[in-house]
Amino acid sequence: MLLAVSDIPRAQDQLFDRRQSAREKYAALVVGRPGWGALLKHELVTLVSQNVPGALGLVLRKSLYPSLLGACGRNVVFGQNVVLRHPHKIRIADNVVIDDNCLIDAKGETNSGIVIGSGVFIGRNTILSCKNGNIEIGPGANIGFNCEIFSASTVTIGRDTLLAAYCYLIGGDHDFSDGSQPVLAQARTSAGVAVGSGAWLGAGAKILDGVTVGDGAIIGAAAVVKADVPAGAIAAGIPARIVGQREGAGPVGVQGAPAM
Repeated sequence: MLLAVSDIPRAQDQLFDRRQSAREKYAALVVGRPGWGALLKHELVTLVSQNVPGALGLVLRKSLYPSLLGACGRNVVFGQNVVLRHPHKIRIADNVVIDDNCLIDAKGETNSGIVIGSGVFIGRNTILSCKNGNIEIGPGANIGFNCEIFSASTVTIGRDTLLAAYCYLIGGDHDFSDGSQPVLAQARTSAGVAVGSGAWLGAGAKILDGVTVGDGAIIGAAAVVKADVPAGAIAAGIPARIVGQREGAGPVGVQGAPAM
């Protein structure tokens, strides 16, 4: 479903809203809950654990971060400088690793947030970012370092899927049809992104809004995917084209995408 501009808030509108105090703006953007209690709890946990290096930091975050989250399983590792926004809408299963300097941002007023399945690894400097959207990462998925997964509606990554470094999943877009207006002044939309189970996205691959990548598909390094890729297909290039089919997978047949 394509969401319109009213469903996707602009950070500037929230940051410079004169009807709110600085505390209220901070709470809306970072904490996600009103009131002094939620704010103080969030600040205390991050103050005493977020930036602490070494084994002590790991122990502190493992002990304290779950108190901010909507749900947190056993044996979850949070690296140094892991930032949580709207953490009560973040749910993490067992045996998950979130490496250093990651941002897990479930921001939104009506969304359900971010779900990370069991056995997931999220590499350092990776960003999971919601603008009133939802992100779901299936069990056993591996997200490489410096990736970005953005959702203004719904982005899903299937079980045991591999994203190499610098991959972007872009679950949102801008209308630019009116040449007399800045792009920022025009509607923002989102149809979402879906990546199936057992897929592999090569380093630097970009999956654009509205695309579905089927189970077991392979996306070549630096590819820009603008159309659906079926299960078991191999796609590469800018824009991505179907260049092969994995042995034992189903037949290639992509709607709206050229084949080679």
